[in-house]
Amino acid sequence: MEKQKYCVYNQTHECFLSLNIMRADTSFARLRGLIGRLRLKYDEGLWMVPSSGVHTIGVLFPLDLIYLDENYRVIHFVEFFRTFRIAPLRAQAASVLQLPIHTIYSSQTQLGDQLIICPPEEMESRLNQQAAYRHDREEKAG
Repeated sequence: MEKQKYCVYNQTHECFLSLNIMRADTSFARLRGLIGRLRLKYDEGLWMVPSSGVHTIGVLFPLDLIYLDENYRVIHFVEFFRTFRIAPLRAQAASVLQLPIHTIYSSQTQLGDQLIICPPEEMESRLNQQAAYRHDREEKAG
């Protein structure tokens, strides 16, 4: 059985961070993390749920880390987190995204940004609803 993949969309800046996120939501999956991988492709990542911090001990490449609260709001991030380190713990974090380096910079993700994380088929529906809502507001205002 293939694991469910997720998309990560920055609703605040209206851009995708990734289209191919795997969810690590078991003790074993979180413990293993990205150990054994040689690299992450530009559209890949790992979503650690629940998590208030991660490590890169045994990981062979640097990462961008985004800490999220229970509503998927960005509460902390670390750009270019090096290998063989223990990341800061954030008690208020509900999960942590591990993404390829430069993802935070290229998406202009900032503290307080609202992310959407869901399967691709649900993402399409959500974005269509957002577009319809914006279109309705523009018609009423104009």
